[in-house]
Amino acid sequence: MKHLTKEQRYEIKAYLHSEKSITFIAKALQVNKTTIYRELKRNSTKQGKYNPDFAHKLAQERKERFAYNRKFTKTIEKKIRSYLEQEQWSPEQIVGYCKKQGIEMVSVERIYQYIRQNKADGGTLYKHLRHRLKHRKRPVGGKHPPIKDRISIDQRSEVINNRERFGDWEIDLIIGKNNKGAIVTIVERLTGFFLMKKLPLGKNAESLANTVIDMLLPYKNFVHSITSDNGKEFMQHKKISKKLLSDFFFAHPYASWERGLSEYTNKLVRQYIPKKSVFNQYDDKQIKQIQYKINRRPRKKLNYETPKNLFFKFVNQKVAFAS
Repeated sequence: MKHLTKEQRYEIKAYLHSEKSITFIAKALQVNKTTIYRELKRNSTKQGKYNPDFAHKLAQERKERFAYNRKFTKTIEKKIRSYLEQEQWSPEQIVGYCKKQGIEMVSVERIYQYIRQNKADGGTLYKHLRHRLKHRKRPVGGKHPPIKDRISIDQRSEVINNRERFGDWEIDLIIGKNNKGAIVTIVERLTGFFLMKKLPLGKNAESLANTVIDMLLPYKNFVHSITSDNGKEFMQHKKISKKLLSDFFFAHPYASWERGLSEYTNKLVRQYIPKKSVFNQYDDKQIKQIQYKINRRPRKKLNYETPKNLFFKFVNQKVAFAS
């Protein structure tokens, strides 16, 4: 598939400004009109405006994210080892130098992943880093095994990505002071309606799975997919998926924007439960009241409808699916 260039994106902007049709734009750029529809859906701003520079930046970031695993060739591995072992360059310096010189290279995080895996396998590459990975709080030696059978967000359909269907959810945790206590939040992507509950055993994966199932079981027919981050607390994702008959996807590491609604919703909760709060100060009744309050708030994005009212209109099939 041929990708749009930056110049073509400027042409799209000009044609849109002149109120030309999608069909006209597609013919002018000699591409299929679905390419134009996809471009406007995927690369417009949150306000629905099309900016060529912003669109090109999004497209390039997506391209790099999808491609970097495939680009990790033996040649690149040899270059990384050489820069580390002979020059003691940091991953940032390796990527920056290669980019400036036009040398093919993977991302900074991909190099760190390679170094961490090398250490877990008994290698010594990490010793050539100034900090020897000591500054990284993420586990290095394999103490927390990767989540088995995880399905990447890359495999989500466009129906989910574009919020065209009711019943796709995002899930996240809010953690208490000193990493003690946890609250799980689950938000429906189309309506913004959310559920929250304290986890009696904190980040325990089995307990979390049982809690999530209890929370969503009443709406089982309206749970098509759930998307989470890569926290080990979601290791029982298959149990959740099987019980609710839903798909379960995992976002890319350190890509919180892929679960933007969860991040936004958690910020709303923080108005009532500030960061560094001690969670044992809040009982289940108070947690439920906070949930009710937030679901009663009218949202500009929903044309000042409330998440609660809109959610139950869908449940009762009183509205058509958004497109």
